[in-house]
Amino acid sequence: MHKHVGIVGFGVYLPETIMTAKEVSEATGGKWTEEAVIEKLGFEKKTIAAANDGTQEMGYLAAMDCLKNTGVDPKDIDLIICIGEEWKEYPLTTSAMYIQHKIGAVNAFGFDIAQRCCTQITSMKIAKDMMMSDDNINTVLIAGGYRNGDFIDYKNQRVSFMFNLAAGGGAVILKKNYGQNELLESSIITDGSFSRDVGVVYGGTETLINNDNLEVAYKSLDVMDVEGMKSRLNEKSTPNFLKVIRESLKKSGYSQEDIDYIAMIHFKYSAHKFILSELGVPESKSIYLKDYGHMGQIDQILSMKLALEQGKIKNGDIVVTVGAGIGYAWAANTIKWGYIYE
Repeated sequence: MHKHVGIVGFGVYLPETIMTAKEVSEATGGKWTEEAVIEKLGFEKKTIAAANDGTQEMGYLAAMDCLKNTGVDPKDIDLIICIGEEWKEYPLTTSAMYIQHKIGAVNAFGFDIAQRCCTQITSMKIAKDMMMSDDNINTVLIAGGYRNGDFIDYKNQRVSFMFNLAAGGGAVILKKNYGQNELLESSIITDGSFSRDVGVVYGGTETLINNDNLEVAYKSLDVMDVEGMKSRLNEKSTPNFLKVIRESLKKSGYSQEDIDYIAMIHFKYSAHKFILSELGVPESKSIYLKDYGHMGQIDQILSMKLALEQGKIKNGDIVVTVGAGIGYAWAANTIKWGYIYE
């Protein structure tokens, strides 16, 4: 059997608190109707973090779910890559190390990475490359949590495309020479011309939180260059989204005609349908996360877990996971699901 990296399984943590499309409409002061939230933004409800649903804690809970689902002993984990967000319980703490301690992965080392909604896909490539080049890394846990929706001001129409931001945690375990569910090739594009188009305005070294801005600081995820971002996205976003999918497939020896399932981030329904149409993939070969909202880089994990539970992914299937994140990044992975026969 050729040397490879396989996916052992997934874990997910979803908060119990829910925000409905009606509640989002009310939060906008009626500027968005319930029907518009459902039909245009594409969700009927989304998960919201409760008081104890910290970013690091949700990553840990997803990791525990993954360990339970796979039967992997945490002492067998060699590396933990945390894909959790920067908005977490305590700034300047390392989330991978928190998860390592909580699950008892005493033989692992860990680090955090960040690429917004592409973090999970990029982490898979990093993990695979490290495993293939280092004989001492055989089992990797990727895990993290997400609750960036805390920063959304529903009265701010500039961020209406982010009204879908939800909360949750996700995890995946990879093993070298696992014999099934092979992670094939990746494609990643980044474009730094978007690097400061979107961000949290207050709380960094540029604009400190003080008594004068305290009322708005914690709801200050905003678009800082509305027209510039819009024009650049119109030109680049969809072509780059499709490009990483096709390049990942091509590098793996496949084409878009071979796609059996595609795990996409949650965005507006019209965009979801358009991407599938451009690829020639029927809607039945994807899951639109209308009952969950957008958990950033957790979306691909959630989509694959749901697809496996619903029988949408079977032995021998070609699966693509894809994301696009502010900054701006586009990334895709190709996976050959099922047993490896040689």
